[in-house]
Amino acid sequence: MAAKDDSIEARIPASCPEPISQILHRAWHHDLAGLKPFLNVPESARVQEPTTGESPLHAAIRACAPANQGALADDDVEEQAKAVVHELFMSGGIWNNLDNNDETPGCVAARLGLQGLYTLCVEAGVRAELLFGLLDGYEELESDDGEEEEEENGDTQDEGKEEDNANDSAEADGAAEDAEVMTGPDQTFVPKRAGGPDVNSKDYLRSDLTYSDGKLVDSAQNGVMMAWETSIMRATVEALLPGLAVGRRILNIGFGMGIIDTMFAETHPSKHHIIEAHPGVLEHINSQESKFGKEWEASGPSEDAYKVHGGKWQEVVPKLLEQGETYDAIYFDTFGEDYNQLRMFFTEYVPGLLEEQGRFGFFNGLGADRKICYDVYTQVVEMHLSDAGLDVEWQELDVDMKDLAKEGEGEWEGVKRRYWTLDKYRLPTCTLMR
Repeated sequence: MAAKDDSIEARIPASCPEPISQILHRAWHHDLAGLKPFLNVPESARVQEPTTGESPLHAAIRACAPANQGALADDDVEEQAKAVVHELFMSGGIWNNLDNNDETPGCVAARLGLQGLYTLCVEAGVRAELLFGLLDGYEELESDDGEEEEEENGDTQDEGKEEDNANDSAEADGAAEDAEVMTGPDQTFVPKRAGGPDVNSKDYLRSDLTYSDGKLVDSAQNGVMMAWETSIMRATVEALLPGLAVGRRILNIGFGMGIIDTMFAETHPSKHHIIEAHPGVLEHINSQESKFGKEWEASGPSEDAYKVHGGKWQEVVPKLLEQGETYDAIYFDTFGEDYNQLRMFFTEYVPGLLEEQGRFGFFNGLGADRKICYDVYTQVVEMHLSDAGLDVEWQELDVDMKDLAKEGEGEWEGVKRRYWTLDKYRLPTCTLMR
């Protein structure tokens, strides 16, 4: 992979429109006093250079690259950058905007080893996601295309700011007049991933599925489940069933390739219920290739102890609650649903379905196509689990990236989108608060 050019000449070219250039240069040089008047103009904290996608946040962080520090006047460069980054976030800067390197500001901070700045970006992402969750249900974090306009509430800016002098105000007013011009379509940066695949439950459930070569894909070649996840599934079973205890009551939502259900079955549970919504998967379950058809259901220790519930979990789970079903281990791994559905499941249903000493887990692929989104989601889901009365412990697993590193190659051959890019997996094990 070619080294990225983090120089100011490369990131803020001479062709950059003057209003944007002024903001970016002040952010780059950590000129907070000179930047503040511009931030009084709506949208100024989120402008982007039309060709490179450089935002004020990218610029303030990138300026701390070792090759750039010689051009900055202050010795304590990162501390100066923190002040600017904080101000930008408080003025509406977007934490997950992508530049032409497919990097968010936090990605730049992580690549340059700037942990303090990276932490500020993660904290801003958490605040933004929690705010959207409060305002309009929960907006799925679009780590994929960076088009979300998560912003901090502008009213949270420090109330004690001093009045800017008349010259600065005039300069800002001039920038405001030009702002309308610089948002035209010819001067708007479009990230590489804009317009990424829209995977939703409705389309998924109507799509044809193909089981082949250690993977399950839908008709659009989206990876529904893949064999590389097997080691994660094994660790999950061990976490949900300590010591691989036999005779437990198990509920799994989302059969897919049957990887985790095969592992659950090996523990000889006293109850094993599976919920699966896709007609193609249900057909597969009842085929000779599957171990979970009618014969498996009939092999249970009692009637309906082993059962595949066909249908959407949103329709099946309330019936299980009405029937008084409870479980020692619950696992959730659906496809085509946003985080809002997972949150609804563990908030509204897990407390009633889980035995007092039981354990709940889910496939943690939240934001897994980039580190900062994964870190943001980890904190967001932990807070929401706590709100639901659940404690969570995270176990960090190594992911062998040998065949996962490149789009369209290795495990991703024949798969439309590389949905996992990280060398670490955070495995959640949740229990009821005591």
